[in-house]
Amino acid sequence: MRSGGMTGNQRFSRGDFLRIGGAGLAGAGLLGSAACGGGSQGSGGPVTLTFWSWVPHIENEVKMFEKAHPKIKIKYVNAGQGTPEYTKLRTALKSGSGAPDVVQIEFQYLRTFEQINALADISKYGASKVKNDFVPWTWEQVSEGSKVYAIPQDSGPMGLLYRKDIFDKYGLKVPQTWDEFAQEAAKLRKANPNIFMTDFPPNDGGWVTGLLWQAGSRPFKVNGTNLTISINDAAAKKVAGYWQKLIDNKLADTAPDFNNEWYSALDRGKYAVWVSAAWGPVFLQGIAKKSKGKWRAAPLPQWNAGEHISANWGGSTSAVTAQSQHPKEATEFAIWLNHNSKSAKMLADKSFLFPTLSSLLDSPSFKNKSYSFYGGQQVNQVFIDSSKHVNLGFQWSPFQDYVYTQMTNQLGPVSNGKSTLSQAFDNLQNQVVKYAKSQGFKVQG
Repeated sequence: MRSGGMTGNQRFSRGDFLRIGGAGLAGAGLLGSAACGGGSQGSGGPVTLTFWSWVPHIENEVKMFEKAHPKIKIKYVNAGQGTPEYTKLRTALKSGSGAPDVVQIEFQYLRTFEQINALADISKYGASKVKNDFVPWTWEQVSEGSKVYAIPQDSGPMGLLYRKDIFDKYGLKVPQTWDEFAQEAAKLRKANPNIFMTDFPPNDGGWVTGLLWQAGSRPFKVNGTNLTISINDAAAKKVAGYWQKLIDNKLADTAPDFNNEWYSALDRGKYAVWVSAAWGPVFLQGIAKKSKGKWRAAPLPQWNAGEHISANWGGSTSAVTAQSQHPKEATEFAIWLNHNSKSAKMLADKSFLFPTLSSLLDSPSFKNKSYSFYGGQQVNQVFIDSSKHVNLGFQWSPFQDYVYTQMTNQLGPVSNGKSTLSQAFDNLQNQVVKYAKSQGFKVQG
């Protein structure tokens, strides 16, 4: 995630983002512990669950749960952020012991762990009862048919963060379509060639995937060991052609993101726009303090005028592992953590996670919160609306860490003109197909 959107192979993990200053804002609930019965049942004495997470200050929510559920004790462990945690989890799964009962897993890696039967189907323990309380697309990410493998915790619906001072100075209008985005980018370039409209970071597979998601690309379709791979489908080629023109005409930079130079570039006005996600507003105000008051938020541009389609970049879940000896109690905790109104509000207010639960998403206190960094704008409204229009039907591969690594390898040469985005997607398609076959998948594509 970057709040969720960090790719596993990148040096900047979701936990790094949270440490710097927040991700967005996480789920809440109406029913609290009543949704799963409250308290531990079916065990004579206290049950102890091990819980792995990297969300800062989540110990406070754990204490609240233990107070409300005296028969369930939680042993909290920060096992690392993103990749370090997943590495430890894979080691425990391979050895047959040592996995936690409940573990934080980003959306894009759930499929990987499902594929190796590492996660419990928690629909058996009441998880489906809270389905309708969560934003539909987030529940789609954690379920497969009637099976449920996790509870959504936070998300990253996408939008624009733009420099109002730059837009005002050069007479730019906030683009409603990607065609308008390109037109305004050209106008800006002509007025001031030292300012890029935005950046296309070739190192960021999560960000690129968000663009593909919105455009309707569906790179993977998974059915057991049957796998359809269409990384270079028509929608992906449309995205590639569009951004290639921006890059060729120097309307978009190709600098790697999430490093000190990139932070400085945002702060000093090298970029007029950051195509970001719901966790971006809090993050940006932590790393671009000199430009306070100059930023605003706007919806993601559309491919066709009049449409209202968004996508997601980031987000994570609370999953129960198949090694858990207490899956019922573990499910109870996973639900309560993300569904109890007090717990979820604390995750939103203290840990800056963006809601996956409709009740918190629509609450006046969240919806109407204004930010001085954004000139008093109620920026959450932009991303709330985005969350309600995230395109459904997007699936991840069973080996997303490999896919992201290959994306970085193939997209890298685009920045120095040694390859094009279209060629990169073709190469990526070939590499991933070969890898999938080597892993025993029956591949179409």
